[in-house]
Amino acid sequence: MAKALTKSQIAAALAEKVEITKKQAVLALETLAELAYKNAKNSFTFPGVGKLVLVNRKARIGRNPATGAEIKIPAKKVVKFRVAKAAKDAILAK
Repeated sequence: MAKALTKSQIAAALAEKVEITKKQAVLALETLAELAYKNAKNSFTFPGVGKLVLVNRKARIGRNPATGAEIKIPAKKVVKFRVAKAAKDAILAK
């Protein structure tokens, strides 16, 4: 199985494709990530890839796997990524 691309590999591929410097490509990636972090509260859509959304989880009862004892898991906010249909179709296409 192939290894995941590193940030510098992604930046190099982006720089080559759009004909910009690697520094500019890294800056574009960092700016995109920063924008996603700031706007995730209202949901951040990355067109063609997916959407970052903030979800409220309810409090629930769980079990300690080691002892089997019941524990209360408090309510909390979590960030989820929902993959776009276009991305699913492109990745899973036969």
